[in-house]
Amino acid sequence: MFKPIIALLFITTIFVIGTAFIPQDISESIKRGKEVYELSCQNCHMENGEGMPDVNPPLAKADYLKKPLAELINIVLKGQSDEIVVNGKKYNTLMPAMDYMDDLQIADALNFIRNSWGNKSPGTVTPAMVKALRQ
Repeated sequence: MFKPIIALLFITTIFVIGTAFIPQDISESIKRGKEVYELSCQNCHMENGEGMPDVNPPLAKADYLKKPLAELINIVLKGQSDEIVVNGKKYNTLMPAMDYMDDLQIADALNFIRNSWGNKSPGTVTPAMVKALRQ
């Protein structure tokens, strides 16, 4: 009697845990991320992601976005104050921490940025990744 129930619980647990690691279609994340970008990022990086010359770096076709996901998430969470080089050009403008956004908003914004304006970056930023780095 208990063996079938335990087996069923075990199989269900394995299924739930296993599906958490299956890559999801990120199209919905990208759609939500566009809205987050428009509200929180567009003022500095502009509507087309080209940034402001000599002030704010571009996100469009930006080699900087090839950095590890954890590094990109930390930049959004904690801000950026060091000089950076994007597409061969130096930028030294403060980017404030955006830690007021929730984990889903940050993941969505990064998925949008990493898949727009000529960017096509492998991998998906998930809210769980953001949450792990937030702590």
